[in-house]
Amino acid sequence: MKKPGKAQLRSLLLFVLIISAMIITTSNFDFVQAAGSSANLIEETSSHLQGQNPQEDVNEILIIELAIGLLLVASLVGIVTERLRVPYTAGLVLIGLVLALVGEQEINVSPDLILGILVPPLIFEAAFQVKAKDLIRDIAPILSLAIPGVLLTTFLVGGVLYWGTDFSLTTALVFGSLIAATDPVAVVGLFRSLGVPPRLQLLLEGESLFNDGTAIVIFNLMITIALTGNFNIGESILNFIFVSGGGFIIGLLLGLLISQAISIIDNPSIETTLTSVLAFGSYLVAEQLHVSGVLAVVAAGLVSGNLGPQRMASTTRILVFNFWEYAAFIANSFVFLLIGLQIDLNILISDWQVILWAIIAVLVARAASIYGLSWIGSGIPRRFKHVLYWGGLRGAISLALALSLPAELGAQGPIIRSMAFGVVLFTLLVQGLTMKPFINRMNLVQKCEAQEEYEGLNARAIISQTAYNQLESMYQDGLLSKPVWDTLSKPIKNHSSNLIEAANKTIQANPEIETREIESAIKEALNSERAMLQELLRDGIISEETFSRLVQEVDTALTKNQAELIQNLKSRSFQDATDLMAVLIQEKDLPQISFLLDSAGYPTIHIASTGGFLGRKNATLLVGIHPGKSDEIKKILKQATAPDLEPDSEGQKEPSELLQNGATIFSLAIERHEELY
Repeated sequence: MKKPGKAQLRSLLLFVLIISAMIITTSNFDFVQAAGSSANLIEETSSHLQGQNPQEDVNEILIIELAIGLLLVASLVGIVTERLRVPYTAGLVLIGLVLALVGEQEINVSPDLILGILVPPLIFEAAFQVKAKDLIRDIAPILSLAIPGVLLTTFLVGGVLYWGTDFSLTTALVFGSLIAATDPVAVVGLFRSLGVPPRLQLLLEGESLFNDGTAIVIFNLMITIALTGNFNIGESILNFIFVSGGGFIIGLLLGLLISQAISIIDNPSIETTLTSVLAFGSYLVAEQLHVSGVLAVVAAGLVSGNLGPQRMASTTRILVFNFWEYAAFIANSFVFLLIGLQIDLNILISDWQVILWAIIAVLVARAASIYGLSWIGSGIPRRFKHVLYWGGLRGAISLALALSLPAELGAQGPIIRSMAFGVVLFTLLVQGLTMKPFINRMNLVQKCEAQEEYEGLNARAIISQTAYNQLESMYQDGLLSKPVWDTLSKPIKNHSSNLIEAANKTIQANPEIETREIESAIKEALNSERAMLQELLRDGIISEETFSRLVQEVDTALTKNQAELIQNLKSRSFQDATDLMAVLIQEKDLPQISFLLDSAGYPTIHIASTGGFLGRKNATLLVGIHPGKSDEIKKILKQATAPDLEPDSEGQKEPSELLQNGATIFSLAIERHEELY
């Protein structure tokens, strides 16, 4: 795909704004009607069926129109942000802000819409992707940030606001609990694209998974204290344990139940539907029992993600992962657009002083939480701590809790809401947009020099070959004279050939590059096979039964670990070897040398040997040598054992014996070759 220029990007961005403005200005309704609780929806549906509210027909159509329009906006924003290489979520918030300024209608969003409809797929998808063994390994620091960290944030933010503003202590603590939950969605996608260490991503996502539920529970406790004025520490602790633990247990039980059902079903659509029922059902059941619905979704996602895929067919597994990736994209699109739509810039400007205090309080509390609690469990590197600190963004949960503030808080309620929106906007736009340069500054993205060298050589070879093909086409079409063609073609062709040869040498010296390229090529080949099967089915060339059987084979290959296949493909047979190298090495060096030779694609055989040559117990390897590869093998041995590889006598010809501190090498010509299977 051609990368558009700046003028094209500006045109596309203008198109997004025009479409967005048209959608908002032509939609005249109150979003609350689409965002009530399930009970309200049932009641409204019943009234509609009885003919009590004919206006509902119009409202429902307008809701559908706006939802489709916002999806279109989200898609266009995604195109623009991908080209500009900025976080997708930040782009959505900015477009939402613009829509809020140009739109004629005020869109009121119920917190039930966010917590009950948009948050479950986000949390379930994130939990579904987490591996239990990785989570268990770092469970101590994750829980320390998710439970004590949320409490510490609540009280520190509340304390700073109580000291710096005219808020009462209880009201300041309400804001502290409201803003305590982190939402790293805006940076997780960036982490994946940059290739940051997986553990850092797990720490950030794991903290967010658990602190969402913790923050909601503490928020409800603080609201109760603020409205009643009664605080009993023992009762509050018991209530916290009941609500949090109860939600987690319900999620575990429902996750086990659905995973068991999936194990006895062999229908991709039904199995995918069951995961959807689990994501939303666990939230609804937990909320009906007055325990944490968010933590129920977390537990359900963890159980389903670690047990469910093991019991699914390969085709089902691909479908389920793709479905939840898409569901998370849709939910994220709505959440961050709604964040922008809900923020009134005029109010933020008028309340800038308290918002500034709120931002300072959140940054101070985040620092205390990360640097004060991250020592718990296995050590977290200092650079990881810096990224965890700056990656503590706020998003959907804080927005939903801000919208759910009761009217009984009086005049301070709107101010708290304004502060929450200000903090969310600051974290998404300031911290989110600066995360990429911050990660690069921390040197967390390990760049392989060999990979960069290969990519550069390969790219130059491709563009050189493209130039040659273009000139050749012009010459054949009569657009280029023969003298000019003769003058230009040879140097360009030679240059392309030299680049290809240099790229091949880089691959041979770095087998891991070849492995990655082979893996990518295998997946591309399998995907093309799958596409062809669908085309054959569509054209009626194969039956549905044949398609199902063959696509299952392809999907199994797609989801299978390719390491063994790649190794078999890379292992070159002795068939083409012209020389045999016998390598006597110390036994302690055998694993490393065998691994390096196998990775480089040289066929080896380990034969039993006795004696204490070289002063220690030794081993013997037979290595098949292809023409011109002798020096490469010696280079590998040199890297793996002693510093220098020197011939025993200068100028000696093969068969030769080369002495090394850790190896002795004999090279012999192969006269006859047989392979036994």
